[in-house]
Amino acid sequence: MSAQRIGVYPGTFDPITNGHIDVIVRATKIVDRLVVGVARNAGKGPLFPTDERVAIVKAEIDHLSAEVRRRITVKPFDTLLMQFALDNGASVIIRGLRAVSDFEYEFQMAGMNSRINSDVETLFLMASDRFQFISSRFVKEIGMLGGNVTPFVSARVAKRIADKFDGGRRRRNHRNR
Repeated sequence: MSAQRIGVYPGTFDPITNGHIDVIVRATKIVDRLVVGVARNAGKGPLFPTDERVAIVKAEIDHLSAEVRRRITVKPFDTLLMQFALDNGASVIIRGLRAVSDFEYEFQMAGMNSRINSDVETLFLMASDRFQFISSRFVKEIGMLGGNVTPFVSARVAKRIADKFDGGRRRRNHRNR
């Protein structure tokens, strides 16, 4: 029996988008088991705290097919990515690319990770054409300004974003009265 191929798909997932879900589903066709690593990364000033992002990602995975769902684990991490990969027995890091502009940064990171541990490969998955323009940063900006984010995230995630921003708007409006 051959060893299981374990992959790690890391990100902040703040929030998880339809593009992320697309990469997750496609990655499960390449690896036997996929660990979705939710990075704490407080330096990016996340909209949702880590535990909430983990819960949101898990809830989104719960809506995938049973065959895909059973091969995915979601875990938070705050270590070096390569340490997280080793801790989970992964031999592959999955990275999604939306555009050429993503490539330079991802290429440099893959090179650094390879220097840390050359036994772990980085695999780039190009975003499906319908998701190439989606970024969590833009989704947050649209949500913050009261725009419709449903073309970019699930209805469940859109509600969480609206609740996050509407709560803040209600508090500000109440203070301004």
